[in-house]
Amino acid sequence: MRLPYAERPSSGRLVPCLWAVMPTLALKPVAIEVPYKPRPLQLEVHNLRRKHRFVVLVCHRRFGKTVLGVNDLQRSAMTCKLQRPRVAYIGPTYRQGKAVAWDYMQFYSSVIPGRQANQSELRIDYPNGGQARIYGADNPDSLRGIYLDDVVFDEYGMHPAQTYTEVIAPALVDRGGRALFMGTPNGKNQFWQIAEHARAEVASGNPEWYYCEYPLSKTGLLSASYLAQAKAVMTVDEYAQEFECSWEAAIKGAIYARELEGARAAGRVASVPYDPALPVDTDWDLGVGDAMAIWFSQSTRGGEIRLIDYYEASGEGFPFYLKMLAEKGYVYGKHWAPHDIQVREMSSGRSRLEVAESQGLKFEITPRLHNSVGGEVEEGIHAARMLFPRCWFDATRCKAGLESLLSYRRDYNQRLNEFKPSPVHDWASHGADAFRGLAVRHQTPIEKRKAKVSAMPREWAWG
Repeated sequence: MRLPYAERPSSGRLVPCLWAVMPTLALKPVAIEVPYKPRPLQLEVHNLRRKHRFVVLVCHRRFGKTVLGVNDLQRSAMTCKLQRPRVAYIGPTYRQGKAVAWDYMQFYSSVIPGRQANQSELRIDYPNGGQARIYGADNPDSLRGIYLDDVVFDEYGMHPAQTYTEVIAPALVDRGGRALFMGTPNGKNQFWQIAEHARAEVASGNPEWYYCEYPLSKTGLLSASYLAQAKAVMTVDEYAQEFECSWEAAIKGAIYARELEGARAAGRVASVPYDPALPVDTDWDLGVGDAMAIWFSQSTRGGEIRLIDYYEASGEGFPFYLKMLAEKGYVYGKHWAPHDIQVREMSSGRSRLEVAESQGLKFEITPRLHNSVGGEVEEGIHAARMLFPRCWFDATRCKAGLESLLSYRRDYNQRLNEFKPSPVHDWASHGADAFRGLAVRHQTPIEKRKAKVSAMPREWAWG
């Protein structure tokens, strides 16, 4: 890869490109050879980035995306025509970004005369005033208040869902910055969402966006012996996800993968119409600054739980949700919320339960699982698994909720080579927590709830 420089005719010495600052100097451009020779498919991505402002790159393991990203950022830092260019490599965590990309960033910039490497800040200063720096998505506050001309998101599916929309997108606006979202599928998370967005923009003819996907079956980059070793230690789903870029493969550590597979195989993810003869109960996960997730269900005399709808939003107050409930047009039974809705706010001295009731939304409190051997969350997950065989899901109206259940997972501890006991708290946990609450109240014995359900027909004591 070649980068532009200027040569002072009298000495032949390479100096930074400073024509805008020192127009009287007789400088002519020369090229610096960077020790990076992109593969044909990497070169294809580099060329796509020159044509499109936003590129989503979905690729298999060992494609060489980190090297691609680092070198593309370096080119941006050195060729940007704006003053003081700023480019950023953002890994899932700062530590991971340092481990994966910092050595590459130092190595590929080492041949550029006058460049300086700042080890403490993981920053390369280029002689034209440009900077390339490594950040971690685990500390989004470090990215606030800066401007950026180019960004590479590595393993974007492992980033917090709101990092781009709330922090990075505003940093790109003023100077028309660009972004590359890259990674390997890991369920239908924010990486899948940005991929779907890119595909839709391309289909609509928007030239700013581009989507490219490179499964192993298309690239043929890895040897047969390497793949044989991978297949020997990976499940079919893991291989499909890691090497064939499958968005549909079961996620590693997914908690409800088997139950959802069983529901689909049994035809219980289908069209589930609203029955006006049955009341609609709602089960909520109340986020604080997070998404609010709501499942809408109807229960039959035969014990079926019909999940007819799902809704999720964030940053809204109870009047917004009251309006939404009314617009749905359902005849409601009970609205269920977790116990923490009773916690009083320090600022107002009122609980959200009281606030909701003052605005016309009355909640029942989901029963708690006391004295649970595996912990309240684990017992709730067990209750949810036990409830799945009784559940029917509307495939269209519950699509977002089903995706949250599919993506609800345990994190993997690489050091101990085992899954962590606590589920990951991310975008998927809101819908999963609301469903867990639904399952807990359905499994609670009737005799423990007589006082709360005495006004209801006996068959509704279970839902």
